[in-house]
Amino acid sequence: MTPETVLTIAQRALEMTMMLAAPLLLVALLIGLLVGIFQAATQIHEMTLSFIPKLVGMATAMVIAGPWMLKQLVSYTRMLIESIPSLIG
Repeated sequence: MTPETVLTIAQRALEMTMMLAAPLLLVALLIGLLVGIFQAATQIHEMTLSFIPKLVGMATAMVIAGPWMLKQLVSYTRMLIESIPSLIG
């Protein structure tokens, strides 16, 4: 196995990780920003006020983006398993 092959596999793995994490992280970021603005404007600093909307938003994002995320993960795993013979020999 050449170093270029290892770097390519590692690069693809990092790209896949970022692609799969992006929808959930963006939803959490946007909801956190909106709740933070609301809390600053109303001076209500309740912990559950930031937790519950994020939980609902993340669950919604998972329902919407979940099939796409699973398809991407299965595709990457299949490609990785199919490349084993070329990596060995």
